[in-house]
Amino acid sequence: MDDQTQAHPQTPKHAHAETTPETEPRAAAAPILAVLVLGFSSLCASLMQSLVIPIQPDLPRMLDTSPSNASWVVTATLLAGGVAMPVAGRLADIHGRKPILVASSLILAVGSLICALFSSVGPILIGRVLQGISMGYIPVAISFVREIVPPRMRNSAVAGISATLGVGGGLGLPLAAWIAQDYDWHMLFWLTTVLALIMAALSLFALPHRAPIARGRFDALGAAGLTFGIVGILTGVSKGNDWGWSAPSTLLTLIGGCLILLGWGFYEARHPQPLVDLRTAVRRPILLTNAAALLIGFGMMAQAIVIPQLLQLPAETGYGLGQTILQAGLWMAPGGLMMLVFTPISSRLLTALGGRATLTLGAFVIAAGYVFAVFFAAAPWHLMVASCIASAGVGIGYAAMPTLILENSPASEAGAGVGVNSLMRSMGTTTAGAVMAIVLTSRTVQSGTVPVPDETTFTICFSIAAAAAVAGGLIVLFIRSAHHRTQVIGSSEEFGSAKSERLGAAE
Repeated sequence: MDDQTQAHPQTPKHAHAETTPETEPRAAAAPILAVLVLGFSSLCASLMQSLVIPIQPDLPRMLDTSPSNASWVVTATLLAGGVAMPVAGRLADIHGRKPILVASSLILAVGSLICALFSSVGPILIGRVLQGISMGYIPVAISFVREIVPPRMRNSAVAGISATLGVGGGLGLPLAAWIAQDYDWHMLFWLTTVLALIMAALSLFALPHRAPIARGRFDALGAAGLTFGIVGILTGVSKGNDWGWSAPSTLLTLIGGCLILLGWGFYEARHPQPLVDLRTAVRRPILLTNAAALLIGFGMMAQAIVIPQLLQLPAETGYGLGQTILQAGLWMAPGGLMMLVFTPISSRLLTALGGRATLTLGAFVIAAGYVFAVFFAAAPWHLMVASCIASAGVGIGYAAMPTLILENSPASEAGAGVGVNSLMRSMGTTTAGAVMAIVLTSRTVQSGTVPVPDETTFTICFSIAAAAAVAGGLIVLFIRSAHHRTQVIGSSEEFGSAKSERLGAAE
């Protein structure tokens, strides 16, 4: 029995309602409208990644708090989003996609409204946590595609919705910089409140209802274990540079998070209806795709951290480009748009080459963007070109990753599977933030009275990001080639059908 057909020996009969070729849901009556709604809403949710980055240096003054407390305004959203994606995916598997999509939109509206109404750090943190939870919308939207989109449109739909993870972050920078520069910073959150209400209305009235694919109860204890484990690790990684990597608080969160996840793994492996079916998760295609997601997420985030800093460094340094926050955001914006431009190209690549080759190609294109930046970084347009190349690779890679997950997961675990993959990307971006911060502060020069990163640190950052992307692409090559091209996201239905037959025979 190979790794692609191993049954779950402890799953009770009818614990999951697998989708078979005979029972595959029919496409929605207006699939194009549904995809547009899912894409627009995912884009709005992904704006939360970069919404406060332009105002981050001013947050201590705005919130009348310490820099350490203010930094949690960014970190809280990251932590909440990392946990929410697999949890929302599993809830959608059990209770249906549409209710979770509507709930995620309303949570975003409430979180945004809290941030718009208050100016103290406590309520703002609560609002930012709620905004992070709304990131669960994106993996649910991707998994919803299999249920409502006809086969001929699935690759394009997955590519487009997946691209919003990067597009939202890219477009959020200039938008937030413009609003923060010309208006009161609360306008950022009034804008997201309005967008969230539009998301909720569109999700409620424009998306079709589908019955849940999986049956069973939600694994609340498994969700709690995953939450504490992931929060521990991501907190340690994101705050290690501020606290000190050998500080007791850093070591406690990192080691504690790892131990909790280890115990969580033992629990999940023995649970009849787990939050994440680890027997599916360790199958080679899914395991390697998630490992690649970690590395490619690292590569994707590096440009969002390093390039804006280089753009905004004073020109007096000899290598800084002296751009304002708004100018830097505008130079970065074409990169975000490049991901949308590559949506139809990614779809064609998936159809012609399959998910494995497409993901490898995307990783190598990301690396090419950073290699360009190593040799050409003397003008803002140089960095814009580097960002566009890397963003094109992100668009290709982000389209291929959920495709590989959906191809190799049973339909009853599609939401959780895509959620875990999104979590791995998030862990990659968090790790990138920590590593780049270490490198950029390792060697500094004086610009007036302020220490700024030395020129060589930027070259090192670009090189590390390129190496991570190449490593992600090479890992994918160890996934076995499919026997057919990726024209239909749904080969997992055959896996699910065979699994159900074996369970019935065993009983």
